[in-house]
Amino acid sequence: MGKKNERFVVGYNQESFATGTKILIDKKTGVNYLYHQSGSSGGLTPLLDREGKPVITTVFEGME
Repeated sequence: MGKKNERFVVGYNQESFATGTKILIDKKTGVNYLYHQSGSSGGLTPLLDREGKPVITTVFEGME
């Protein structure tokens, strides 16, 4: 499905008929992004902790 050189991996995925929510993890920086789609609309935003800093995930080689 995916190429080994893709920059983002899916950390969480929840889909239904016309909506979907994903957490995407940037493999280079570890920053987590929330993507939500409803019908033909969608939005992307970084996930933030209580202090307003981006949520960072440790990324390992070969993480898919």
